[in-house]
Amino acid sequence: MEINRIYNESNLETMKRMPDNYIDLTVTSPPYDDLRDYNGYSFPFEEIAFQLFRVTKIGGVLVWVVGDAVVNGSETGSSFKQVLFFKECGFNIHDTMIYSKTPSFPAKNGDKRYSQAFEYMFILSKGSPKTVNLLQDRKNKWGGHQSWGNASVRLKNGEIKEKDKINVQEYGYRFNIWEYATGKGNTTRDEIAFQHPAMFPEKLAEDHILTWSNENDLVYDCFGGSGTTAKMANKWRRNWILSEISSEYVEIAKKRIEPYLSQTTLF
Repeated sequence: MEINRIYNESNLETMKRMPDNYIDLTVTSPPYDDLRDYNGYSFPFEEIAFQLFRVTKIGGVLVWVVGDAVVNGSETGSSFKQVLFFKECGFNIHDTMIYSKTPSFPAKNGDKRYSQAFEYMFILSKGSPKTVNLLQDRKNKWGGHQSWGNASVRLKNGEIKEKDKINVQEYGYRFNIWEYATGKGNTTRDEIAFQHPAMFPEKLAEDHILTWSNENDLVYDCFGGSGTTAKMANKWRRNWILSEISSEYVEIAKKRIEPYLSQTTLF
């Protein structure tokens, strides 16, 4: 199967050509709950879930970015139904992460609920993840100091003994809530990408690619959209495959990705 290309077809057609245990990492966001019009296309979730499990390598990871619509006064709960079905397929729910959005436009506040400002990032693994490169960029309050207190312990005889001082690293590992600014100039600076109705930020794709894969691994996006996953996989010297059923979105992705492909010797 040819890699580092966009397949203009149903992701089921693409995955049918993949052997078992083929993909190291999938980073994707499905067109959930009809929140956007994706050129009228829908997707058979359960069939896709089965195929994603089959083609994922042992130890591979699927990052499923999803949210819920409000219908008749209630959130649909589709995200939870999907992640539980992935578990039935054989995936482990390795982590439930939050993608917190910082929009560049005023929120539309209703009178019955707070404005929606996050989506779920379900981290699903086929067995225990084989690659985990945790991002260590959270500034520690006491980073660079030996101890953040005069640590001591009282012995049985009443004496106080000073504890060994502990080095506190300047940066700690991230928590599992990741915040990204969205909108023009934030989600991406590629103007053409905004011809697609919904994108996740480039940095979101980049951070997951860095965390759950290594150089030369194969990264997949079964809902290729404007090509964000491919662009960031290419940046970090991963191979990639996209599936996108809309020929219009394929053209957007090709035009967006092409300038970056010329800057690498991978292809």
